[in-house]
Amino acid sequence: MTTVGKNVTTSANTSIDAYRQLELQTKVDGATPHELIDMLFNGARDKLNQAEGYIERGDIEARTAAVNTVVEILVGLQASLDHDKGPDVAGNLDSLYDYMQRRMFQANADNDLVALREVRDLLDTVQSAWVAIGVQVSAG
Repeated sequence: MTTVGKNVTTSANTSIDAYRQLELQTKVDGATPHELIDMLFNGARDKLNQAEGYIERGDIEARTAAVNTVVEILVGLQASLDHDKGPDVAGNLDSLYDYMQRRMFQANADNDLVALREVRDLLDTVQSAWVAIGVQVSAG
């Protein structure tokens, strides 16, 4: 590829990244708190899928970055829990998010696909319940 071709590709990728950032920011700005949590679940799932691919390809640096992002999202989900409105549910979710973080550290240290898949399954279960709650609140 020529230098011009590389520059065009780099410029296009930069433009696409800027568009994605703008699109995400627009979604975030217009989202309800319930939708923001759902976006976090989706982001975590995307990074889990990426981490799985990185493990399969042996890309340690990219795997670590994806795992770290999942852990950051789990910390954010944990911080969003309202222990005053639902202490039992919030306590259980807090423990579950803590467990998932530990599994992510294990997945990263051991290239453990089973741990990644377990966290993805747990997140899918929690997200399904979260979405169902949103539907009930919207309908009510």
